[in-house]
Amino acid sequence: MRWDVAVLKVMGAGAQRFELDVAFRSDATRLVLFGPSGAGKTLTLKAIAGLLRPDAGHVRMNDETLFDATTAIDLPARRRGVGYLFQEYALFPHLDVRQNIAFGHDKGWRNPRHDAAGGAVDRWLDALGLRELAARYPDALSGGQRQRVAIARALVAEPRALLLDEPFAALDTPLRSRLRADLSALQAELSLPIVLITHDPSDVDTFADEVLAIDAGRVAPASASLPRA
Repeated sequence: MRWDVAVLKVMGAGAQRFELDVAFRSDATRLVLFGPSGAGKTLTLKAIAGLLRPDAGHVRMNDETLFDATTAIDLPARRRGVGYLFQEYALFPHLDVRQNIAFGHDKGWRNPRHDAAGGAVDRWLDALGLRELAARYPDALSGGQRQRVAIARALVAEPRALLLDEPFAALDTPLRSRLRADLSALQAELSLPIVLITHDPSDVDTFADEVLAIDAGRVAPASASLPRA
């Protein structure tokens, strides 16, 4: 089973209490978690990535246990073999494009050199059309360029899967269709499993082999809350 997730996490208290109680199993190569803002999609993705420790449950990928509360297994994020694309891309403003990508290759390398090289970094500079932007800093990049840098940083470590948190939400509307197509083509070329979260039906139409509706911290019934064509 590619994805076997059952996690419980309680956040806050009183009127601010939110309970995430999500469980699903899927063999989809392109799995989309669809739902409104605040539904628990990002918390679910972070639990898979190792960026959020559930209170109970398990996370398994390709039948390998990444987290299991009952057996105290909790692999750190760097050992889970997943790339994570944050909604706002989370590029380091003091690092140029090459350095940002190099950081993804070796997270222990806190301040990559300005001339950080290596075949892995060069591969993604070329593959994503970033070679001429290698010396620029994030504040000098467009939204689409920042997205490509973030994707390169996620892919340079050769992850087994890619987790994408609303990857088009930060983009202007005219860019979204083209960049959806670009990312879809890249995923198909790499045959890389993805979990993508979104509240946009257009993302579902482009990416979903399987779609799960998430609402109020739960997986909704199969026919509920899904986008309509």
